[in-house]
Amino acid sequence: MKTTKLITAAAIAGCSLFAAQSALAYSAGDFFVRGGVAKTDTRSDNGNVGDGDLSISSAERGFSYGLGYLFHDNIGVELSGTEKVEHDLAVDGAGVGTLDRMPINLMVNYYPLGGLDSRIQPYVGAGLNYTRFSGEELPGLNVRRSYGAIGQVGIDLAVTDNVMLNGFANYADVEGDIRIDGTEVGTAKVDPLTIGGGVTFRF
Repeated sequence: MKTTKLITAAAIAGCSLFAAQSALAYSAGDFFVRGGVAKTDTRSDNGNVGDGDLSISSAERGFSYGLGYLFHDNIGVELSGTEKVEHDLAVDGAGVGTLDRMPINLMVNYYPLGGLDSRIQPYVGAGLNYTRFSGEELPGLNVRRSYGAIGQVGIDLAVTDNVMLNGFANYADVEGDIRIDGTEVGTAKVDPLTIGGGVTFRF
């Protein structure tokens, strides 16, 4: 009985402490950094190598980051990406090694509740994705870098005025030419859907 009362009292105290914190209000001039983990799922049709169908596996979890600035209460810019992640490659079901992918995104975000006191701050964004491929194991194989559009949705949940829990999802148009010994032989279509979460620090 005493244990139950202690747990209940601790829960009430925690909720009261959380409620006592002032609500978050994004505003012009704010900087923020994000850090967390993310996982990527690739599209089902990944292009071709010659007459063979190419398959690119989804990636394991990796570190994600973001750096942003609000130049208006509702609008800001964000530079984001993940660490280099590895994908398995197969042509017509036969494994041909692995491929590393490192994305960098530059986006403009819209915060509908910017300037308003709210613990929940959702956002949507769109911009440009740059993806660099490396680490091809097949001799002579080279997948060219990709430039494409990217869109995202996300949400920050305030814990304090300057610390937030973050969750996001983004989808990018990623497609690179495949070359073997300098000759173009196909196309790698990744089009990754990335879902992640972590912490945002505002200052």
